[in-house]
Amino acid sequence: RPSTVLRIFTHITTMSEVQPLIGVLALQGAFEEHQECLEAVGCKTVQVKRPCDLEGIDGIVLPGGESTAMGLIGTTGGQNLWLALQEFSRQKPTWGTCAGMILLAEKCVGASAVIEDGQSLIGGMDVLVCRNYFGSQISSFEMPTPAPPGDSDESTYPGIFIRAPAILTAGPGVEVLGKVVATPCRQAAVVLQELEQKISRGEKVVMMGVIDALDRTRGEGISYKEVKIDDSGEEKKDTEYESTIELPGAADGSNAREVICAVRKGNTLCTAFHPELTRDHRWHSYFSTMVKEFKSA
Repeated sequence: RPSTVLRIFTHITTMSEVQPLIGVLALQGAFEEHQECLEAVGCKTVQVKRPCDLEGIDGIVLPGGESTAMGLIGTTGGQNLWLALQEFSRQKPTWGTCAGMILLAEKCVGASAVIEDGQSLIGGMDVLVCRNYFGSQISSFEMPTPAPPGDSDESTYPGIFIRAPAILTAGPGVEVLGKVVATPCRQAAVVLQELEQKISRGEKVVMMGVIDALDRTRGEGISYKEVKIDDSGEEKKDTEYESTIELPGAADGSNAREVICAVRKGNTLCTAFHPELTRDHRWHSYFSTMVKEFKSA
């Protein structure tokens, strides 16, 4: 019957419109687990390994894994993958988890291959990240974290932290979606202590990740100034900019700090933990909604 055929066609068309196609960066890390979670909440997925793989997708997930390995793999073979991802993330929904969050961070303490010529490989999220804040691989753990915004289930979310970074501070316009109180691992504590000591003495901190220089300003604020050295060894000052950096305070005795574990700015989402390793798909559902809203706008 024509009416039956029309109803079936309309149903298929409607489903194709609401089912977003989300890419998952598949250089290294837990990309297959992300695909399974996204498909469980009604998305179609595709692996992204080359710039051409970005064509036609509605959003992308940058998975947890090893940010240094991702940085190295993504720059081999003359690929312009990072440039393509920079352009994509400025235009369409992008979600970075753990190592993916580091790739999106504008500022990071802890040297890494995700830094190239003093710049983050993707960037776009105005946050200061401390790599491996929660410890090494053997120090992995699970702890309750805030659920995604607007979630009808008021229970906490099981945050799995594996060599996870923490966000120390977020810039203007960045919406903080979740915080946890946690003690930094020994290595991260040393980095933070050194950073705080240098700040208190008014010293410049050179080449700590993408932070090339920190300057004491009037009052209590810390300004960030990007410094690049050209081939002659002279400092180039045509790329300077400033933003406020305030480190979270440490509790007496335990050194525990309230750090940020989830942020959003526009169509960019970052989480420090690994939601792809749980059976709780609320964060994947949240990102799926972000993508659908972007498509319908």
